[in-house]
Amino acid sequence: MKYRSSPFDPENPFRSFLMAGFECADHQNAFGERVDLIELTGHDRLINEDYQNLREIDIATVREGIRWSFVEKKPFEYDWSQVEEIISHAQAHGIQVVWDICHFGFPDDLTPLHPMFARRFAHLCRAFVNKYRSMVPDGELIVTPINEVSFLSWLGGEVKGTSPYTQRQGWEVKYMLMKAYIEGIEMMKEADPSVQIMPTEPLIHISAADLSDPVLVLEAHEKHQEQFQVLDMLTGKICPELRGKPEYLDIIGLNFYFNNQWTVHDHQFIPWDADPPNALWKSLSTLVSEVYLRYGRPLVISETSIHGDHRYAWLKMIGQECVSMIRNGIPLYGCCIYPILDRPDWDFPDHWHHSGLWDISDPENLQRKIHYESMMALNEFQEELSDVLSPDKIPVVTDILI
Repeated sequence: MKYRSSPFDPENPFRSFLMAGFECADHQNAFGERVDLIELTGHDRLINEDYQNLREIDIATVREGIRWSFVEKKPFEYDWSQVEEIISHAQAHGIQVVWDICHFGFPDDLTPLHPMFARRFAHLCRAFVNKYRSMVPDGELIVTPINEVSFLSWLGGEVKGTSPYTQRQGWEVKYMLMKAYIEGIEMMKEADPSVQIMPTEPLIHISAADLSDPVLVLEAHEKHQEQFQVLDMLTGKICPELRGKPEYLDIIGLNFYFNNQWTVHDHQFIPWDADPPNALWKSLSTLVSEVYLRYGRPLVISETSIHGDHRYAWLKMIGQECVSMIRNGIPLYGCCIYPILDRPDWDFPDHWHHSGLWDISDPENLQRKIHYESMMALNEFQEELSDVLSPDKIPVVTDILI
């Protein structure tokens, strides 16, 4: 089948607009237990089948993770065997991989607050690029050094949900993660200057529950703006001692889920599917436009999905929002269904979420079963994209002042 590539911008490096993400967290959960979702979903053993399934529905770009805890069991000694398998299978199926060096998870002997964390991570980044280029000398290499630094620093630094299991140290964890992140980019660029960096951060909206309360509105706005700290560090807008640079931001990945919007202080989630619509809910296109105006870089919806019975409605809404953004001149390069496969819960792995395009009804045999309503929504999404991305309907993006 032909790739459904976006001709929106000749600089678009992705092979397909619609992408698939394989859940690759390998972190320690709230109980201190190592969770390896690649192993639990069987993607490491069934990768050939998984990639073949994707090619049958015209998806040619995927997000994968190297799993740091698997690759580096001893300091500065690397086992690339499973990375090599991903590369080989991807090459065989014509699949483009966007790589997470660290999705969620560190080796047993490291936390972000460890004095050797940044050095170990930077050396891992360089070793990965050298390994990859030894197998694939040419073509794009797109890397996410650390996925969702904002969320990871909250989970591990504020609520003790993962390593380093601290409270009220979210900023310290975020700062050390970004120190490692930027040093990792420096070493990757040294090995291969053509490496493109795609940070993937949660796209959130924090609102005041009472919009008539000016103090509450201001507090909500301040909390909302904190989501940009990671990208501001990466580009050198804040914490210049970390050596961030604007050129380290090639493509912005935005992770958007149904529970990404809430009210300040009481943390009540704003419903996305209320009837009539909730006045506090902000559309995906509105939030993406805010990011684009702030940074002026092309964007990808790097993660989106919902679990359970609302998958069709969610994907339908996402598709409509993506089409709207493209029509309005936003340089949206792709949308990644994440996870593409059903997955178990981090903290209670006997419970499966029933998310993605393929359910896993029996964790013993890991048989993939199509979720037909999701596939229907995806087909409708593809049809709308084919229309809006036809060459005669591509909008002109005007220059903006950042």
